[in-house]
Amino acid sequence: MAEIQVLILGLLLGGVYALMASGLTLLFGVMRVVNLAHAAFIVLAAFCSFYLWEFAGIDPLISIVLIMPSFFVLGMVLYRVLFPRIEGTPRFTEMTVLMTFGLAFVAEGLMARFFGGIFRSASPPYARDAIILGDYYVPTGQLLASTASLVLLLGLWAFLKFTRTGYGVRATMQNRDAAQIVGVDVRRVSTISFGIGMAMAGAAGALVSFLFPFFPARHWQWIAILLSLIVLGGMGSLKGAVVGALLLAVVSSFVSHTLGPVWAPITFFGALFLILLVRPQGLFGKKARV
Repeated sequence: MAEIQVLILGLLLGGVYALMASGLTLLFGVMRVVNLAHAAFIVLAAFCSFYLWEFAGIDPLISIVLIMPSFFVLGMVLYRVLFPRIEGTPRFTEMTVLMTFGLAFVAEGLMARFFGGIFRSASPPYARDAIILGDYYVPTGQLLASTASLVLLLGLWAFLKFTRTGYGVRATMQNRDAAQIVGVDVRRVSTISFGIGMAMAGAAGALVSFLFPFFPARHWQWIAILLSLIVLGGMGSLKGAVVGALLLAVVSSFVSHTLGPVWAPITFFGALFLILLVRPQGLFGKKARV
């Protein structure tokens, strides 16, 4: 019975991890950008949602409607300011690692300056509630967060699958040069994709605001976990990010239950080490060709 309870909690947490990782893997798939600042903007969104709850009484789930458009615009502005000047350079991906690494420090410093370095957490009524199902319980906050994550991920999938801009995004993910040859405005697609990635980070941050305690430097722990998820699933694969998040969240929950919470993070880094040894392209990634 305890194993079923652990499985329930792991799956619920995995749904939120999948949303957190979706924007990161989308950016790599479209532009080969390894955005080390992704988790920092998740924390920034968590602060925004927290203060909207504290001072305006706006529920964190409702704040998604405000945060996502704001972060979408922020993402497009950041892309236009930072990335066009290094597009086409031989070491573009490596340069994005350094650029976003610095951006993460800047974001952390600004958050510490304006929000302080203490732990924060929103506390809507459902965050401490649970649904009892016989011998098992389902935390209401995690259930709502996982459901919201599923809805947003399905919306992202539908956008990529059925819209004209989504066709351009998928074409760019498959072959950037070929997409440009057939008329896709790659820079426009890249700008929109960066905005979408930031919007997904914003939505994830709103959910994180009541699921976990957070503070400005917390993003370093989360970016390490998110990178392990998308490497396991396959860099650039949305399906891989979802599967990797669910799989590792469940395994981590069982490790935490069996050995203790202090061992749970090792699950992610151990999986990262093994997948790089056995299958570097990940479960759903494509092997690089020369």
